[in-house]
Amino acid sequence: MIELTRLHGEKITVNADLIEFVEETPDTIITMTTGKKLMVKDPLQEVINKVIAYRRKCLQVGRKSK
Repeated sequence: MIELTRLHGEKITVNADLIEFVEETPDTIITMTTGKKLMVKDPLQEVINKVIAYRRKCLQVGRKSK
């Protein structure tokens, strides 16, 4: 899960595994695999960095449990 900020300042937590694609037009729009679209303040590269950090964390937890 990653934390993002909606345009009006509300924090939301998004399941990074359900992100289909992200575009910047100039607002950042996240399209989920469900078809739902989210518009957030976070720039495109920040969303990408958060998803990468989330996946790294998941892999580290998986390695520690073995």
